[in-house]
Formats: sequence, C-alpha cells, structure tokens
Amino acid sequence: MITFEGLSENFKFIILEVEGQINSTLSFLRSPSRALFEKIESRDDYIDNLKTIIENKCYSRLHADRQLDKQEINRIRAINTISVNLERIADHCVNIIRQMGYLTDKSFLRESDYLPIFEQIQDAIKRILPAFERDDLSWALAICRSEFELDRMYKDVFERVLTELGTGRDVQSHITVIFIFRYLERIGDSLLNIGEALIFSTLGEKIKITQFDALQRTLKNSGFQGSLQDIDFQAIWGTRSGCRIGKVDAVPDKEGQTRRGVDTQGSIYKEGTVAKIKQERANIDRWSAVFPNLVPQVYGYHEEGGNASLLVEFLRGCTLDEVLITGSDELAQNALFILLQTLREVWDKTRLDTPVPTDYIAQLKSRLPSVQQVHPELFRKALDVGSACVLSTDALVNACYALEQELEAPFTVLIHGDFNLNNIVYDHVQQAVRYIDLHRSRDYDYVQDASVFMVSNFRMPIFEPSLRHRLNWAIQEFFTFAASYAHHSGDATFEARLGFALARSFYSSTRYELNFSFAREMYLRAHFLMEKLLAHRDAPWQHFRLPRDVLFY
Repeated sequence: MITFEGLSENFKFIILEVEGQINSTLSFLRSPSRALFEKIESRDDYIDNLKTIIENKCYSRLHADRQLDKQEINRIRAINTISVNLERIADHCVNIIRQMGYLTDKSFLRESDYLPIFEQIQDAIKRILPAFERDDLSWALAICRSEFELDRMYKDVFERVLTELGTGRDVQSHITVIFIFRYLERIGDSLLNIGEALIFSTLGEKIKITQFDALQRTLKNSGFQGSLQDIDFQAIWGTRSGCRIGKVDAVPDKEGQTRRGVDTQGSIYKEGTVAKIKQERANIDRWSAVFPNLVPQVYGYHEEGGNASLLVEFLRGCTLDEVLITGSDELAQNALFILLQTLREVWDKTRLDTPVPTDYIAQLKSRLPSVQQVHPELFRKALDVGSACVLSTDALVNACYALEQELEAPFTVLIHGDFNLNNIVYDHVQQAVRYIDLHRSRDYDYVQDASVFMVSNFRMPIFEPSLRHRLNWAIQEFFTFAASYAHHSGDATFEARLGFALARSFYSSTRYELNFSFAREMYLRAHFLMEKLLAHRDAPWQHFRLPRDVLFY
C-alpha cells in the first residue's frame, strides 16, 4: 500500500466516509429527520475536501518523484480515479435526500424496492479497499458487475412506477421516486468506474469490464488454463482502426515457468465490432490457405453481442517503417527486396483475369468529412482568373468521381487493403516479411496497395535529409517494381489508375497530420493529380503518364 504523505490514510478515510454516507442515506429513507439531513450534507463537504486533498497529493507525487516505477504510478492513478468516483457517490446521496422533500407521502417509496439496491451498493463499497490492497481481480470484477445488477433493479422499479404514472394520480411523487432511483442507478456507474480502476491497478492497463470479459473468454478459447493474473497485458496505442489492440504475455512464476496453454513468445489481442473482427479472422484464414507463413496464426476467437475479440500470433521482427527509419542501408535494401519478391509471388498466385471497376474517388469522398474536421482550410472554393476557372474541391472531386467510372482494372489480385509500412513486419532472422491488420483484404486492383504503400512513405513526418532520401528511395523502388509488373502483365491503364489512387491516398492522409504545412503538401498533390486526370478526359487512358515528381518530398 502506498504510504507517502498520508495518502493511504486519506484513501481509507474517503472510503469509510462514503460508506457512512450510504448507510446514513438508507436510514434517512427509512426515517427522515432534519438532524440526519444536516449530517449528510455536512459530511458531503468533508468528502469533497478529502477528494481534493487526495487529488493534490496524487498529482504532486507523480510530478515530483521521478523514482516511481510503473506499478506505483498505476496505483496512484487508480487511487485518484477511485476517489473522484467515491465523491460522486457521496453527491448522489445528497441528491437523493433532497428529492425526499418532493414526496407527498413517504409510503410511495417502498423499502422492498430500495433495500436490495442499498445492500448491493454497501457490499461493493466494502470490497474496494481489500481489492486494492490485495490486487484481487475477482473482487474488482464483483464491484464492476454490481453496476449491471443495479441497472436491472432500477429497470424493474422504473417500469412499475411508469405503469402507476399512467393512472394520472400523484404524478409529482411518482416522478420523485424515479429521480431517487435514478440517482441510485448512477451510483452503479461510479462503482463500475471504481472496479475498472482496480483492474487497471492490478493489470497495469486500462481495460473496460466488457473488454476484460472478452479477453478472458478469448484466452480460454485459445487453450489458456490460468487466470488473467497469470498474463501481462500491454495496450498498443496509436491504432486508427477503431479496435483495442494489446500484447498478451505469460507471466513466469518464481521458477521462471509459465502456465500451460500460454504462448511464451506472446500474442496479440484485438477487440472491436463483430463485423470488423469477424472479417479480419476470415481474411487471415483465407491468406493462410494460400500463404500459410505470410500472416499470423489465430489462437482464439470470441464474439458476444455487437463485439468480438481475436487472439493471434505475435510476429517477431520490426515493422517496415522501423527498418527504414532506424536500420542500416543494407538492412533496408534487403527488407524491401524481400517485400517486392513476396508481392510478386502473391500477385501472380492470386491473380484473376476478371476486370473490376475501381472506386478510389468514392473512397476519398467517404473520408472527406474526417479531413474537413481536422483541416477545414484544405477545401478550396471556385476561383475565376481571367478566362480560366479553377474548380472548387467539391466540384473537382465530383468531376473525377464521374471520370473514374470509365476505368477498370484488367485483373484482380488478393490485396492487403491497408498496405501501410506499419502493417508489414520484417523478420531479418527468417529473411521474410509478414502481413498484419488484414480486415480490409479483398480481391481488387493491386494499384490500391501500391498507392497506399508509396504514400505511407511520403507522409512520414521526417525531414532530416538522409532519412527523407531513404524514404524517397523506397518510393522509387516500389514504383519501378509496380510499373514493371504492369508492363509485363499488359496493364495499359496502370498509371491512370495510380493517379486516382494516389489522389485518394494523399488527400485522405491529411486527416492524420496536424502539421498544417505538411498536410497542405499532400492536399496540393491530390488536387494537382485530379486536375491532371481531368485534363486528360478526352484522350485514351493508356496514354496518361503520371508526373513522377509528385511522389517525392
């Protein structure tokens, strides 16, 4: 237990005070009195002060002590979160007793309705300190789950009172009863926050109870036989996919052994909507059937309600962006060579000689609201200069959308679908590359992966000349490879489709870049390409030539 500057004592006191407030509130509902009313209100001021003292001590300690380890920092953060939510519970108690003044008759409030709710709350609060001191996940989970039970109880009371309201009698008292139980239900919300803070204190990562349950079930489906205290869960921040992603490792025991059923090299846990996770699992299965060593193995899968979770192999190595930024020239050259050889094999083996319409500008149109939210300045208006007319952004995009309807890819391949540098893992020991984050894979135009890869190099906010030179080199190598593949495949409209795809990738990438001048570079390139394509509308697409300079910064 943390003991610096009396924080542990303050923490224990706020738990005891809030427990006292709950008991006093229950007594007030049973037998209201002016003295008890004043006692509850005065103790609320003390709890507010305690919360402020704890908050100040937590922040002071985090700011002043550079020697704190990660576990100590997590416990301090948990104390602060728990204290804030305890203070909210105390506030709800005050709101409840104030509502009692609006009842015309105390008999409208049935003890058989509120007593089970108070017992649930009292039981949860009694568990807080032991759960914190013992790092007891089972008690933390019990506190979290009390919120679901309180929701159920509130729903039962709410439906009964709603029916009674339909009679049209004693409307004020019935509405007051709903307000009182609504405050009790909101105490459950604070208990859920407290329980999740206790889980954070134990596991060291913020994870909601629903995600915790999903992780537990997914691990069980993978063959894991222990509890979550036998694993180390580390969230991976920075994902833009809308999914929660974390790395799961086995925690060795005192003898250095791990429980049976845990991959000692670690796994990746991914949780999100059923549609997205289910699609990723199906795509991994599809890739595995054709290229079993190119994608991670699936260890476990679980879905419940609208969410699903996936446990997959953790791939050893470095993502390609790390190789290009930190690796030697020889390492970067070798990694890119292996990637291009792998791509050629993938494209050859999965090629279907069936033409498919492209939809690059349609993809761009769907992302424009996000771009506008981040950079409203990157939308130009129409402008007339003498006899020349410059189209607005909307008009230019719409014109290119109509123009692209004339184009189709002559064949399809199985594309990655989100072929960014950080979705390609290079294993130097195995001399291999592997793909991750495959939920967008499909049979489509290989030009999409080509454009995404090249722009993912371009958009890296790195301006040191030698590193920028390396990124430009990677773009050039990839373009040469893709153009060569197009030539040998008889793909005459490759450069035209690449123009549409690059316009899409450049413009949509601005929503991830807060450096306005750099975002503007990508915006200008997107508009330049769309204007070039529009100017070519009366000529055959096989004659279109992509301006090479647009690829490099």
